[in-house]
Amino acid sequence: MAEVAKGTKVELQFDGKLCIHSRFCVTLAPKVFLANVQGPWIHPDAMTVDQVVEVAHDCPSGAIRYQRLDGGPQEQAPPMNLVGVREAGPYAFRAQLVINGAPAGFRATLCRCGASKNKPYCDGSHHEAGFTATGEPPTGKVDPLPAADGPLKVDPLPNGPLKVTGNLQVMSGTGRKVALTTTTYLCRCGASNNKPFCDGSHSKIGFKAEA
Repeated sequence: MAEVAKGTKVELQFDGKLCIHSRFCVTLAPKVFLANVQGPWIHPDAMTVDQVVEVAHDCPSGAIRYQRLDGGPQEQAPPMNLVGVREAGPYAFRAQLVINGAPAGFRATLCRCGASKNKPYCDGSHHEAGFTATGEPPTGKVDPLPAADGPLKVDPLPNGPLKVTGNLQVMSGTGRKVALTTTTYLCRCGASNNKPFCDGSHSKIGFKAEA
């Protein structure tokens, strides 16, 4: 269950199960998010509400979310659905996400090493597992999409890849366009020879993961 800290103009929610410790919160807003302290550590009123909201938007995993209480705009779906392929790390999604059939906000980092104990979400296990995978896959199919945004469905298949349905731009870690697709299968076992896309290697290595 997420921790909730309510300020006068904004309420912050923090879900530790989604956190990948990117540390944008404690470096960009050290007065709001107090690292290594006992007791309350989230103080929404320590910065302006607009500043707090921008820091929340920088959280790639969606562990930090907010509810504005001042009548200002709530978080909106991005104008373009994106998934970034992190060097030796997870997938970073930005879209109106529907994961496993349930609305999942607009930001998420999903496991691609196969080792996470919180699948389909990343929990940092790629570091312990010594996962190595490029964040710069070759450019593939880039035919125009019917639209740039819209709901993006991510369905982890049993013992298999992430099936992603919807308008999607696949990006390298440096922001290069890798592929444009409306349906694709992203490797989540860590063994594909065509990363980030599935090539069936999950069957060969006996990958086990629930849907």
